[in-house]
Amino acid sequence: MPHLAVDGLAFNVDRYGVGPPVVLLHGFTGSRTTWQALVRDIDREFTTLSVDLVGHALSGSPRELERYRMRRAVDDLAALLRAIGFERAAWVGYSLGGRVALQVAVHRPDVVSALVLEGATPGLADATERAERVRADEALADRIESEGLDWFVEHWGSLAMWDTQRMRLSGPMQAALRQQRLAQRTVGLANSLRGMGTGAQEPVDDRLPGLRVPTLLITGALDLKFTEIAREMARSLPNATISQIEDAGHAAHLERPAEFNAIVLDFLRRVCAA
Repeated sequence: MPHLAVDGLAFNVDRYGVGPPVVLLHGFTGSRTTWQALVRDIDREFTTLSVDLVGHALSGSPRELERYRMRRAVDDLAALLRAIGFERAAWVGYSLGGRVALQVAVHRPDVVSALVLEGATPGLADATERAERVRADEALADRIESEGLDWFVEHWGSLAMWDTQRMRLSGPMQAALRQQRLAQRTVGLANSLRGMGTGAQEPVDDRLPGLRVPTLLITGALDLKFTEIAREMARSLPNATISQIEDAGHAAHLERPAEFNAIVLDFLRRVCAA
């Protein structure tokens, strides 16, 4: 579908399939195309809406930082869903997209029927830890702007959290991920870190007990940090289940797509038919 404008900001959305709507939100440095395999497996039963988040891929990358603030992003996405013609949807998010989807559920529950969160976090409850993360993200944002995408893509791709991808993804898949990152814009990535980073966002761990929509938390078994975060979240969420995918790291939907897609499809069938 063509770009859709929400209060002057152009969003790029891919729409496929029929049935109840499912919004798909990618991670930092990603794009809507990260969900291609999932879309192929669910679009016979669900309408998929794969969105390029603000500052990413083919959506707008404004210079004004305010447009990247998490609460503004939440309201923009809610308005986007309504502009497409749906009142509520299931929201699926990975990493940054998972944090955004969770914030949508907390602040705009009127547009959420179910949640699937992969490698997500409710934010940092400790003020000191949040401040340290803000400083680190600001420093990285500055370097993205001063040293450019080539430097950043090399730096980002070398992080230990991607070790499992380097072991498990084929050469062509790794090359495609690299090109996806190189196709971003410096202003978009830098402002995304400043406005929607883990430190910059409002922590919502204390709001989880009031979140009653069906929620599926997915992690790769090798992603120890986010597996523990998911367990902590599940203890607070009144209607949550956890699925762990063996032999996968942070991006289980890329490393083990068949298993990931089957888990998501089974969950959506159950909650959307309820």
